[in-house]
Amino acid sequence: MDTLNFHLDQPLRFNWTGKFIAPDENWVHMSRMLEDFELILMTKGDLYIAEDNKEYVVHEGEYIILSPPCHQHGFHPSQCTFYWTHFSYPGNHSDLRIPDAVSSPLPAEETRILLPVQAKVPRMDRMIVLLKQLQDCNRNYRNINQNNYTVTGILCELYSQLYLSGGRITMKGDKQQLYTDIVDYISWRVREPVKVSEVAAYFGYNEKYITTFFKKSSGISLKAYILERKMELAKALLTDTNLPVSQIGYDIGFSDNHNFSNAFKKITGQSPSDYRNTYAERMLFHQ
Repeated sequence: MDTLNFHLDQPLRFNWTGKFIAPDENWVHMSRMLEDFELILMTKGDLYIAEDNKEYVVHEGEYIILSPPCHQHGFHPSQCTFYWTHFSYPGNHSDLRIPDAVSSPLPAEETRILLPVQAKVPRMDRMIVLLKQLQDCNRNYRNINQNNYTVTGILCELYSQLYLSGGRITMKGDKQQLYTDIVDYISWRVREPVKVSEVAAYFGYNEKYITTFFKKSSGISLKAYILERKMELAKALLTDTNLPVSQIGYDIGFSDNHNFSNAFKKITGQSPSDYRNTYAERMLFHQ
């Protein structure tokens, strides 16, 4: 996979942004010449898109950064939803794209970031909030400096999620595998009322061992981690859907709306309704 090498001595230049919802299953991305960069964040379905003759399938929960100049076009129909933003890069394009490079964290003093052209987004909820902030800034203020720094911050957030968020984990071998398996298990069951005792039973350990192991491995208790993942999903649903708050609580495993609201406020400092209202406006585009 190619990597993009962005030097950020000065901010990126924001052009425009929005959210797209395909009208039906027969929609195919338009054919056009792409004259600036486009970041696409998939929230539903798959997107079939090409740069000249290079075809990409971008799955739900992934991003892609398409580079100019190219003939951008769809090559297969799909009913999908995604956030997008266009921006220009003020630096030299000659060393921007590195073919088949392996991205990695850079020294703290670096003023550049390395991003794969396409990858899975670790924290989709944070990216959605930032993209909606960009939309709100553009709609309400049209302050070019604010927009430029906001879109630059979005790419920095993506870089941080990919390479700077896992420093607490220092395990090796079997312990690393057990930790990964627990995290995956919670991801699979995040919409259910999963308990620590059920996680322990599934992996064949007692509850005390699993609790101690997870806290030592990650720096956070297993119970708190489960709740954190649920609240991440809740934030994404609050900002990206019009589902009632009570329905969202039910969808992530809470049988009581009062308990969901209390848990959400404990994690975020806001009620679910206040959080939604903070990021309520979306710029929707249908074709």
